[in-house]
Amino acid sequence: MPEDLGDALASLRRLLLDEHSLVRAVAAGRRRSAQPRWQRAELRPVDLKTGRHLQVVTSGEQSPATANHAFGEPAAVAVDALLAEPFGNWHVQTTAETVQLRVTKKGQAQVHRRATEAVQSTGHDRAAAHLIDPGDPLFTTLGAGASKRRQVDAFLRVLRSAVEEAALPADRPLRVVDLGCGNAYLSFAAFRFLAQDRDVRLTGVDLRPQSRERNTALASGLGWAEQVEFVEGAILGAPVSPPVDVVLALHACDTATDDALAQAVRWGAPVVLASPCCHHDLQRQMRSAPPPYGLVSRHPILRERLGDVLTDALRAALVRMAGYRVEAVQFVSAEYTPRNTMLRAVRLGDDAPADPRVRAEYDALVGSWGVTPHLQTLLADAGH
Repeated sequence: MPEDLGDALASLRRLLLDEHSLVRAVAAGRRRSAQPRWQRAELRPVDLKTGRHLQVVTSGEQSPATANHAFGEPAAVAVDALLAEPFGNWHVQTTAETVQLRVTKKGQAQVHRRATEAVQSTGHDRAAAHLIDPGDPLFTTLGAGASKRRQVDAFLRVLRSAVEEAALPADRPLRVVDLGCGNAYLSFAAFRFLAQDRDVRLTGVDLRPQSRERNTALASGLGWAEQVEFVEGAILGAPVSPPVDVVLALHACDTATDDALAQAVRWGAPVVLASPCCHHDLQRQMRSAPPPYGLVSRHPILRERLGDVLTDALRAALVRMAGYRVEAVQFVSAEYTPRNTMLRAVRLGDDAPADPRVRAEYDALVGSWGVTPHLQTLLADAGH
């Protein structure tokens, strides 16, 4: 049930200022018709030479900024300032519970509390903790060694940040769909991580029946048959009933990534993570380069790399125009795969104003190259 926002934030304030139980907190997103100064703020306790402090890392258009505030009056002032910002979502983890607060369109608080157990890690220069324990049975079942576990952890950090920023439901299971799931090892990892503090349902979609059979057997062996399913089907028109909250499309080849992005936009999925692969479609259209790019495009290997960059830049712009905040990030090290770019998209509210500059820049870019991205066609057919 919705709660009074002031009362809910006051309850959060007590958790944020408890130096003995706070593990980590994240504020992100925006409220209706209001924009906070930062896209994201992360808080955690740290032990410095002068005692325990509340570390606040804020990030937005500029590089992240870090400030440490001694618990007591300095920390209280910092927390009050953050609570006064019109963030749309708060995610607070303590040693005993996880609290998610989402501000509704009517300005009330939708709060979900779940009993969990966590351990504080207050070292100022602490080593990054694994998001899934390396000894988890998941890795044994998947036959994942140390290298694969590092890839999983890098992927999960991108997923975690996106989920914490999005307006996700707290009154029903979280719906995750992996389009073109293949062997689905990252799908399994996403489920395992997200299910640590909420109810999750995962559906993997793939055209190959052997993928469905293999992955279904793995899910059963892990004891997840009730929460995880795999179905045969194409990405566009996937046999999945909405609502869908998180869409994954990892290394979908060529225009399959466009299919996945279009399907996610049609569902209105709050979180979309797409890792493109094999950008052939636009490269075939890049027959004559506008000046001064002839010097680049005359070399096949450079034309291919330019095509990769151009494709993903245009995809990001199209998804932005469909109502998302989009970032292109590196989600794993290049030593594991050269295809390590990920489009990370978080849906903005229905009332979020469109930026006309994005449309103008997009039109100028496709016009100068004389190309028509496949995603543009798909979204136009869907009325976007």
